[in-house]
Parts: sequence; structure tokens; C-alpha cells
Amino acid sequence: MTAKFPKPIISHQLTLRVNYHETDGQRRVHHANYLNYFERGRVEMLRAIGTNYRELEETGLMLVVSELNARYHSAAQFDDELVLTTNLVAVRKVRLTHHYQLHRGDKLIVDADSTIACVDSTGRPKRLPKPLLDL
Repeated sequence: MTAKFPKPIISHQLTLRVNYHETDGQRRVHHANYLNYFERGRVEMLRAIGTNYRELEETGLMLVVSELNARYHSAAQFDDELVLTTNLVAVRKVRLTHHYQLHRGDKLIVDADSTIACVDSTGRPKRLPKPLLDL
């Protein structure tokens, strides 16, 4: 994790294998697919702490990306086994801040930061559910 972030509130790891359909003509992961990996990491982190994202949406709340910044260091390729570390680094009334690191072995492939906002079905900001605020 980079020095600009405090110790994570929660850290979660997910092992992924690069599928062929996630790659470009050079068999490297297309840059947009890393964003999908980050979303998988967030959903699985929520599941690991006992919060089901589907059930959250059924209450009328959604967690949407309001900002995402990625730094690409290397390329992942078809059939690589990757480990995604998703760190929750801040919880505010309506926002969550995450830091991600995706590695192939010891090699950093990409790291990124996101701000996730809690909104209702009209897109208006809403307070995070208590289980998330209590983190």
C-alpha cells in the first residue's frame, strides 16, 4: 500500500485468473477490465464482512463509483493468476474510500484508488447503512 493511506480498516484478498475474453489482441488484459476486477474485490469484501450487495440494493440503496484513479505498472496476460488486495481505507457518512493492488506473484500490475458513494434510486446521496458506518 502506498504511504499516503492510513492502515486499512479492512483488507481483503481475492485470487483471479485472467480469462481470454478479458484480453486484447496481444493477450494482455484490456485496461478497462481492471475496473471490473476492482468491483469484484469490493463486492467480495462486503460479502466477507457479512454485507450482501444484492440485499443492499433491495433496500433501495446503491454504491456507485464517484471517482477512480488507476496507475498501470505492468501488464497481466491471458491465464495469469493474480491476487487482488482491496483495502477499505476510509468510511464517511455517504462515502467509502478503497485502495487496490493487483499482483502477479511479487510484481505489481496495477494499483488504484476509488471513492464510492451511497445513493438512492434517484441518485441522491444517502447515509451508508449502519453496518458499514460502524466499520
